[in-house]
Amino acid sequence: MSQLQEQAWEFADDRHHLAAATRTPERVVAYIQAGASLWDLGIRPVGIFGSYHDGDTVDLAKAGRLPVDEVTYLGAGAGLGLDDVLAAQPDLVVALTYGGGQVYGVEPDLAKHLEEHVPVVVIDVGQGRGLAGVRERMAELGRSLGVAEGAGALGELTRAERELAEVASGAAVGAEGAGAVRVLALSPGGPDSVHLARPAKWPDLSALTGLGVRMVEPPEGPGANWHTGTWGDAAELAPDVVLVDARANAAPRGQYAGDAQWAAVAERAVVLPWNPEIPASAVAHAGFFGGVAEVLRGRSAR
Repeated sequence: MSQLQEQAWEFADDRHHLAAATRTPERVVAYIQAGASLWDLGIRPVGIFGSYHDGDTVDLAKAGRLPVDEVTYLGAGAGLGLDDVLAAQPDLVVALTYGGGQVYGVEPDLAKHLEEHVPVVVIDVGQGRGLAGVRERMAELGRSLGVAEGAGALGELTRAERELAEVASGAAVGAEGAGAVRVLALSPGGPDSVHLARPAKWPDLSALTGLGVRMVEPPEGPGANWHTGTWGDAAELAPDVVLVDARANAAPRGQYAGDAQWAAVAERAVVLPWNPEIPASAVAHAGFFGGVAEVLRGRSAR
């Protein structure tokens, strides 16, 4: 019997690498966003790890519904070692890439040597794939591992998408409609700087645009995903709703709360926490769309 015939499980990842094992993996170690996605599908990771943006403790904003007290956090970035991962005795590692096949947030040497010990699947969550495409790829991985998203979660997602599209078109909120509401996504950099998201570069923000939400475009210039400027730049865009990066690597509110330009933004706009690394699941996406719809409906009713 050939080696290929003996392999009971295999999955072609987004680097065009074929991960294979003699049986379906059960002990999964994953990057935190992937781990949160798998949890929503019904898979409990035995360990999760962070990126260079993360520290010694898990970033709760990225964790979604993961029971972080019950899943081992193995470290992040340069602080994550081969022995740390192997100590969890995984039979599969799930990582992410933002394109080019490079494993996100992991030292290249670690990524190379890891595959000598355990199958590694890398899912692309970058600009080349829409939010639905990212979700479906994670669902494909889940199905290969023996789980599938429930009909209830998929139904809730469909309802949330429909609701958001109706609100954004003005069908449910009166004459002016929610299309007039301007939505800006940003990541605070500190008291003197802010990173303004380019909507087309983020799958979740692109999905909002596709459902009719009026996303605010920052000024043109350097920076593929963000325009880095001042809080005055944010104020000039006059947003009605602001999606603020809630991850631990974003500057905390206390660092910029006293800035007059931020105060002008916050006085005008409704502020909603935003996780740019949203889990790739129907449950998480339904919650995201539903939250934006609620804010748009309330803001447009003013």
